[in-house]
Amino acid sequence: MYVCLCRGITDTQIRKAVQAGKTEFRQLKQSLEVGAQCGKCVRMAMEIISTELDKIESDQAPLYYEVA
Repeated sequence: MYVCLCRGITDTQIRKAVQAGKTEFRQLKQSLEVGAQCGKCVRMAMEIISTELDKIESDQAPLYYEVA
């Protein structure tokens, strides 16, 4: 889905950028130019960043096993 219509940026592009290490909005703005024009996409872009970071953290969380 398109997040930034001004620049033609999709949610997939934002997710890939976050997975590649661009975990702050300003980094995305520099690389993808998301939010650089009208700014209406900023809230959605930040939600995608947050969701993607939550996924990354849950994938890296250690698993604990109950010992009986």
